[in-house]
Amino acid sequence: MPVLPGAEPYRHEGGEVGVLLCHGFTGSPQSMRPWAEFLAAQGLTVSLPLLPGHGTRWQDMSLTTWHDWYAEVDRALHELTERCARVFVMGLSMGGALTLRLAARHGDAVSGIVLVNPGNKVHGLAAKALPVIRHLVPSVPGITKDIAKPDVDEVGYTRVPLHAAHSLRRFFQVVDTELPQVTSPVLLLHSREDHVVPPADSARVLGRISSTDVEEIVLEQSYHVATLDHDAERIFEESWAFVTRLAPDLVGEKGIASGG
Repeated sequence: MPVLPGAEPYRHEGGEVGVLLCHGFTGSPQSMRPWAEFLAAQGLTVSLPLLPGHGTRWQDMSLTTWHDWYAEVDRALHELTERCARVFVMGLSMGGALTLRLAARHGDAVSGIVLVNPGNKVHGLAAKALPVIRHLVPSVPGITKDIAKPDVDEVGYTRVPLHAAHSLRRFFQVVDTELPQVTSPVLLLHSREDHVVPPADSARVLGRISSTDVEEIVLEQSYHVATLDHDAERIFEESWAFVTRLAPDLVGEKGIASGG
């Protein structure tokens, strides 16, 4: 199937500092593209993959599981670690959960992580029915486009495939058990008003990780897809400040990442 316009993966070859960006469940790289381009403009090497089953049609996603989504970002991380001296991982929503698992499993290979409205649990009574209902109902209305800023669109699915939602629920459970293994520096930004992922998910993440270098920022003007919302520029600037603080030896005097 052809990729939806705007949902294409993005790659930029820059300096010795690499950044892997992970998009969310039923979303696409489009939700992260402005962030990726901002970091690329600072001279960083940037990788923004398209997760399997995403960016085409929701029926394709029904054929994938969390193992496929995680394998893609794990592969992208390996590519960056071979290319760059330092690598940071940043994620939105489910991409935040992917980011946390990469940090838990790869330890010092991840210099720091940035989380935006990270998902930790599939909420509601319907979540417990997923193992059964997914065999009866193929999909439900989508969760994309939760954006406060008017006239801003998100490229993603208008339906949520329930086989994939069931896999997401299992993935969140796996990541939750691995949170104590996360020791990387963390910058977590979450929206005060989010209609997809409640603030409780961010609170649980912060309460279970083992990182000692942790900063939490509350976004007052954005909904779930904050990377396309009113607080987008703040997210970009805060993430760049986070990288420059943790990798000052690889950032040039003019604020551009050094090529070596």
